Amino acid sequence: MSRELIMILGGVRGGKSSFALSLAASRGGSVTFVATAEARDEEMRLRIDEHRCSRPASWRTVEAPLEPAAALCQSPPSDIVVLDCLTLLVSNLLLQDEDPSAAERAVDREVEGLLRFYQANLASLIIVSNEVGMGVVPPYELGRVYRDLLGRANQRLAQAADKLYWMLAGLPIEVKASGLTSVSDIVEA
Repeated sequence: MSRELIMILGGVRGGKSSFALSLAASRGGSVTFVATAEARDEEMRLRIDEHRCSRPASWRTVEAPLEPAAALCQSPPSDIVVLDCLTLLVSNLLLQDEDPSAAERAVDREVEGLLRFYQANLASLIIVSNEVGMGVVPPYELGRVYRDLLGRANQRLAQAADKLYWMLAGLPIEVKASGLTSVSDIVEA
């Protein structure tokens, strides 16, 4: 199977992570799972434990709440990399520096780093992220900044992706097939 950049978007608890794991397992080969979550409270610790138990023991796990591309560059190569998830990475970056301009630069650097990692390696890259643009406008500034940062990061990675899946109630819907790079490609197809 050829190398692909695959993005999986959807709502909270929509089955994104489960689909990413099954997709990675179905492709065969060695897998590196990049975890961006931080256990900041008991509920998050339980979620992280649940996610750990859902992954095969043979998969390598890289915990990288910040700078996942840099961590991957220092990790042994694998056939498939699953990044779960961009949502938490952007949150981690914003909480590190709540200045919107600084956070935007940090998110841009991380997205660029992930794209450079993908271009420089033979591994397929599966990125999980939440779609946050379909809900209400957050009532506070930091929430609006977060929504905008994640929305732009999602757009940039979706544009670069070979495939894009939308998760709806646990069902994957293929939104973008290999070869499509813009809205005009879909309109012309």
